Amino acid sequence: MNTITARQLYDWCIIPASELENHPDRKVPFRISADSAAMGALMARELADLIAGNNAKNLPTRAIIPCGPACWYKPFAEVVNHEQISLRDLTVFHMDECLDWQGRELPRNHPYSFRGFMEREFYGPIEPALLTPEENRWWPNATNFQEIADEIARAPIDITYGGWGQDGHIAYNQARRHPFSSLSLDDLRNCSVRVQDNNLDTIIALAQRTFGCGGGRGKCTTPSQCPCRRRKNSTSSRRSTGLKRHLVGTLHQSRLTPPDPDHNPSARAPFSRPDAW
Repeated sequence: MNTITARQLYDWCIIPASELENHPDRKVPFRISADSAAMGALMARELADLIAGNNAKNLPTRAIIPCGPACWYKPFAEVVNHEQISLRDLTVFHMDECLDWQGRELPRNHPYSFRGFMEREFYGPIEPALLTPEENRWWPNATNFQEIADEIARAPIDITYGGWGQDGHIAYNQARRHPFSSLSLDDLRNCSVRVQDNNLDTIIALAQRTFGCGGGRGKCTTPSQCPCRRRKNSTSSRRSTGLKRHLVGTLHQSRLTPPDPDHNPSARAPFSRPDAW
């Protein structure tokens, strides 16, 4: 698999968003939604149509579903309920989960229990007669990730939903940026389901987004719940069989001058001090 150079990355980053959708150098299909509501409607319709089509052929549907974005859960439930689409033959591999500092599952009512959230927001609004059976819901934890990896590898996956993180990671599969234990691109590319420690910038980003933390003076609006106070782990499953332990992050270096497009990031030691803050 080819890698991308710093120069090529810089060239892509300066392309205006309005030119990306039909850019002649695209390597994959790409479309832009007007907003999260439009994207949610598109995602809901796509999955509902896939399941309905497989049901008509008496075929099962196997999907890897992340916790978020939540914009498509309500429209999906509305389509399923209105059109009476049975989810009885749907198998869902839940992509990820957060763990406490000892690798244990969080209580279902915890703000970062992905299972608790998905039970309420994804499964909760769907009519009971149409619901995915409990045995078809694969919830990752620190003890079952090899079983999930084997089950994912057993048969093709029909659809996978995932997102891009602020540091470029895909579907929560982030590279570990540790000063004494680095990963190569091949390590990350070939990884499987695993427990992953989230990088610092992810923890900070999620603290700000969820709890209102990271204000001008670095104070938290709800310090008793703030993840800044205790590092969390998470687990995740990916199409290539991946499970991880997370809350995402890398502190982006802030420079006083524009970055050098020919700069080679791999030539710099992880977490080395930037030239200017």
